Amino acid sequence: MNFIIRNVLSSDAKGITEIINPIVESGQFTILVATFSVSDQGFFIQYFPVNGVFLVAEDKTSSTLIGYQTVEPFASYTRALDHVGIITTYVAENYRQQGVSSALFAATLETAKARGFEKLIAQVRGDNEPALTTYLKQGFEVVGTAKKHAKINGQYIDEVMLEKFL
Repeated sequence: MNFIIRNVLSSDAKGITEIINPIVESGQFTILVATFSVSDQGFFIQYFPVNGVFLVAEDKTSSTLIGYQTVEPFASYTRALDHVGIITTYVAENYRQQGVSSALFAATLETAKARGFEKLIAQVRGDNEPALTTYLKQGFEVVGTAKKHAKINGQYIDEVMLEKFL
C-alpha cells in the first residue's frame, strides 16, 4: 500500500464523507446515526480547533482519501483540561488491515504531543472489536465502560473508554 499521511485540506470534505458515510450507514462501528453532507464536512474542517490535529491518509496512486484521524480538545469550558484530547479514527473498509491506522496513529500522536496534549481519550463502541484491538495495540488502556451509553434503533450500546498518556 502506497499512501501518505498529511494535514487535512478544505478540499478533502468530499473524500471524508466517502469514508465516514459508509461507516455510519453500516450501523456497526460508530454511534453516529446520520450521514454527513460535503458542506457539513467542509464546515467541520473550516472550524476545526486550531490546536487540534486532523490528519488524513491518502492513496498516492489514486489521490483518494482512505482514512483520517482527529484529536479535538476535550473541553473548552475550563483551562484545566487543555492537556486532554479526544481521538477518533476512521479507515475506509477496503483499506483496513493494511497499516493505515498505524501510520495515522504514529503521525497523530507525535503531532498531538507537539501541540501540548498529554493525554488522549477514545470512546469506542463496546461491540467494535476491531477498533478496540487497534487502540489497545497503540498503547491505549481501558479505563471503563459506559453501560447503555447510546441507544440506536431501540438497542442500547455500551461505549468503552480508553486513554493513553503521551
